[in-house]
Amino acid sequence: MNILVWHVHGSWLTAFVQGPHTYLVPVTEDRGPDGLGRAVTWDWPPSVREVTPAALRDADIDLMVLQRPHEPGLALRWTGRRPGLDVPAVYVEHNSPDASPERQLHPLAAQSAIPLVHVTHFNRLMWDSGLAPTEVVEHGIVDPGPLWTGTERRAAVVVNEPVRRGRTTGTDLLPRFARSVPLDVFGMGTGSLAGHLGLPPGRCRARDLPQHELHREMARCRLYLHPVRWTSLGLSLLEAMFLGMPVVALDTTEVREAVPEGAGVVSNRLDVLEDAVRAFLADPGHARATGAAARAAARARYGERRFLDDWERLIKEVTR
Repeated sequence: MNILVWHVHGSWLTAFVQGPHTYLVPVTEDRGPDGLGRAVTWDWPPSVREVTPAALRDADIDLMVLQRPHEPGLALRWTGRRPGLDVPAVYVEHNSPDASPERQLHPLAAQSAIPLVHVTHFNRLMWDSGLAPTEVVEHGIVDPGPLWTGTERRAAVVVNEPVRRGRTTGTDLLPRFARSVPLDVFGMGTGSLAGHLGLPPGRCRARDLPQHELHREMARCRLYLHPVRWTSLGLSLLEAMFLGMPVVALDTTEVREAVPEGAGVVSNRLDVLEDAVRAFLADPGHARATGAAARAAARARYGERRFLDDWERLIKEVTR
């Protein structure tokens, strides 16, 4: 099939485009948010083809995969076809509701032609999806391999724009954790983080790295710290588990489902999490065994094959 899909979330799309189809990814001259084109920092197969808005008008499209509220209208303008009516379509909702944890009406809630595909069961539970039919296809990860060494007595944290997002991503909790362990914070917009938090650079190093470098540098850290209060299940958390990293995480949204007993420490008690951090720092063998359990659990639930199989079943159902 020819599947139209915008480049919005690179990590998610990297797994999605491993399927057996041709993926038409819009590209614009400025490579802005609606036309990023092919990824630079991820390894995508040749079946991912850049296509201009003008070329979309005459392109063969079997399925539209939408991901943002304005994309149904954008797809209509660029292709001349109505998503869900003239061409089968699905809408992938990557996020948890942000305005209200249980009462927020989804932007597509007033229609029933385009199914909503949530990435976690928690998200489907919390969104008010209205008339829209809903499905859940949990995340899939392209396995980076068991790269963990834990040679650096530091905790890896992955978050984009931590200063702007603040309490949502648990940025305010980082100084407390930094008393127990130096932090390596990876992601976009992290350059001013140490100064914003009043931490010495050695206690809070910040870097924005390409994906292949990110995994290697994360894996050098003794553990992965996930202080997020309210977002969808972070792909970075799952990637850390695939790397073989032990996890210390807040018990929020879908985290408890993703990190089973023995794969890390999940709690909303900060003293419990701090004790877990210190235990992993003090005992590399304990960290290694916990990381191995985390990797096994993540591969079993969030493997690429299961993700692609789930999507194939859904695609066949929607396009039937």
